[in-house]
Amino acid sequence: MPVDTSVNAHDASLQGLIDLARYPLDDLDGAAGRELIDRCRRQLEVDGCVVLKNFVPEAALARLERETERLSPAAHYNQTETNPYNSAADPDKPAHHPVNRFDDRTNGFVAGDRIGDETIIRQVYQNADFQRFIATVVGMEDIHQYADPLADLVVNVLREGCQHPWHYDTNEFIVTMMTRQSHGGGRFEYAPGIRSPEGENFEEVEQVIDGDRSRLKSLDLQPGDLQIFFGRYSLHRVTPVEGNKERHTVIFAYAKEPGFIGRPERAQRIFGRMAPVHERLLKEGMQRSDALAD
Repeated sequence: MPVDTSVNAHDASLQGLIDLARYPLDDLDGAAGRELIDRCRRQLEVDGCVVLKNFVPEAALARLERETERLSPAAHYNQTETNPYNSAADPDKPAHHPVNRFDDRTNGFVAGDRIGDETIIRQVYQNADFQRFIATVVGMEDIHQYADPLADLVVNVLREGCQHPWHYDTNEFIVTMMTRQSHGGGRFEYAPGIRSPEGENFEEVEQVIDGDRSRLKSLDLQPGDLQIFFGRYSLHRVTPVEGNKERHTVIFAYAKEPGFIGRPERAQRIFGRMAPVHERLLKEGMQRSDALAD
């Protein structure tokens, strides 16, 4: 009988894949692990974002960048005009209102079924210690990998001129890792807590769109940096990429409950295709356990 030499990413060690001396995900109950979690939680509470610099050790950075370089030709590009709310315009509101302010959103996405178990990013994404760390930091008892084979683990590819204009996230939180930085542009900027469940704060949102930088924070993300971000209430963008070097960012997608599958029409738009599970949902009707928009 042949020996199974495939990688079980759920059980694979993070040794060598992340800097465990600086970020002891393998000992979160120890003093250093508890201090790390407390520090991340405090930072998230202050402005809804924490960046773990050099999360991937120097020895693994070249391999990490090669991974997404190898995967990037499989990216499907899509272009849309969008406002910060991913909604239609409102003719009853003036042209300068944020809901009527549209900008170009052009970027590429490599689907999860193109990312093998042998990759660093897949091993980190599926690792139980990593998942426990993320869940603990964001204040959840458990998080679950997407059951969506296209959207579970994604590489975002921004080539020259591509951008994410001002927007909010619909999901609870997002976890990303920079793997390749562009020659210019591609900066992550955000306005922490500019809106709340109590109100949209359209006036200040309009000021940001008009160029007011007084409440903005700008991150100098580098390859190997991990970012945990609450984007539901913080307006944010990635500025247009400059130069002929692509910007690559890995998106680790988790949900509160198991079995999460994205909407078929979203898969078609973002990845240019659907998986069999999406085609089945189209026939059976979309049933979701949450009320979140994609």
